[in-house]
Amino acid sequence: MGVNVPVVAVDAGNSKTDVALIGADGTVLATARGGGFQPPRVGVEAAVDVLGSVLDRAVARLPSAPGSFGHISACLANADLPVEEAELTRALEARGWGTSVEVRNDTFAILRAGVDEPRGVAVVCGAGINCVGMVPDGRTARFPAIGRISGDWGGGGGLAEEALWCAARAEDGRGEPTELVRTLPAHFGLDSMYALIEALHREVIPPARRHELTPVLFATGAAGDPVAAALVERQAEEVVAMASVALTRLGLLEEEVPVLLGGSVLAARHPRLNDRIAELLAARAPKAVARVVSEPPVLGAALLGLDRTGAGPEVHRRLREQYARP
Repeated sequence: MGVNVPVVAVDAGNSKTDVALIGADGTVLATARGGGFQPPRVGVEAAVDVLGSVLDRAVARLPSAPGSFGHISACLANADLPVEEAELTRALEARGWGTSVEVRNDTFAILRAGVDEPRGVAVVCGAGINCVGMVPDGRTARFPAIGRISGDWGGGGGLAEEALWCAARAEDGRGEPTELVRTLPAHFGLDSMYALIEALHREVIPPARRHELTPVLFATGAAGDPVAAALVERQAEEVVAMASVALTRLGLLEEEVPVLLGGSVLAARHPRLNDRIAELLAARAPKAVARVVSEPPVLGAALLGLDRTGAGPEVHRRLREQYARP
């Protein structure tokens, strides 16, 4: 008789995909990692093929031949709108991998990984910015989070663009003076913003390297540059604005509730940013408790799967222990 897998947990981001096969008692039976999940670039079917290849790799690591597969709990990047979640749900259902499928935006995995029950708010600030909230009765709060057209500001990519904009205008006289004029090009060994603009425009410096400028922005702000510091301040305000709105929508603004911070920008724990977030949040939601998430998102996808199957607290605890950092 083969190994039964009640929950297949998937956390798929733009750069990597993690799959975990979870037993009925919360034991992690097998895991695998593969490439990123990018349906806007490669199409839905090709993106789901990536998930399939990672799932196959995890199945190959089971201690014996697989038996039945139950619920597929998939937290996916680029599932930003309900219509996209529905489209991806249909695509996964068509593969016949499990008896049921639930697709959520990958920010939900970060939130669920950081809380003992499905109650709280998470703000993710990585390449972009997003925020979700949930409560045990199934209600959620979320934003489209697809860029400026949906009212978003910031994230690593946005901060780098803002820093470049401010530095370019400072160099030619249209904007305020800022040390970013020096620190941004110096990061790439260049001596002027004009040289950096040319190198970026002609892709002598690949577009993917623009994210390297975000830590430079934070360092420049920490050194006392007012323009850089103002951008960091605005990012803190945006994080707290999203969290406060999500808390309000769920009726949690006046309650003791976790606010989880995730993504590369927030996980870097820049003191000026994270301390300011804590300060602003204390003013807007005095009982909220902010902390940076250290748990892996695939744990959140697995916990959401166990929530769906009705697993008890002991099963959740056993699963969480296996992902605890030593």
